[in-house]
Amino acid sequence: MILYRCRTPTNWLCTCGRVARELKKRDLDFEQVRVAQQRRHRVEIEEMTGQDWVPVLVDGDEVIHDSHRIVEYLRSTYVREK
Repeated sequence: MILYRCRTPTNWLCTCGRVARELKKRDLDFEQVRVAQQRRHRVEIEEMTGQDWVPVLVDGDEVIHDSHRIVEYLRSTYVREK
């Protein structure tokens, strides 16, 4: 799993951090790729999603963008055992 995210160094100041916290909460292994700060330089993101916003999560063949959609995907796909 790969999380494309902004360069914000903490998981508490942006929506990218919200996704990172959810991944850690579910104990999922993931790689983080910090993208360019300026959206016009996020060519790889635009090629994957057709837009230049992060976060973007790649899980196998699934490419999900928008933090709300990503969190919803994680909660429905990776149900935590109690």
